[in-house]
Amino acid sequence: MTNAKDAIDDARDELWDANGVARYLKVSRSWVYQKAEEGALPCLRVGGLIRFDPATVRAFARGETRPPKVVPFRGSPSGKNG
Repeated sequence: MTNAKDAIDDARDELWDANGVARYLKVSRSWVYQKAEEGALPCLRVGGLIRFDPATVRAFARGETRPPKVVPFRGSPSGKNG
């Protein structure tokens, strides 16, 4: 049996797509994609899709998140990864 608390928990577990983020932030969908590609807007990649954690987007809107520092992967000196 499903109750209201379970429904709320399920809604919290759902990820947003770019349209949902754009609606929440009141910006264009292209802005969302641009900021995600820049690394300014935290996102998750699921196969070829980009999804967003609602709590992280809310924190971003409040200015509470900073873009992650990206460290490039360096292969071995010989050019082989192993």
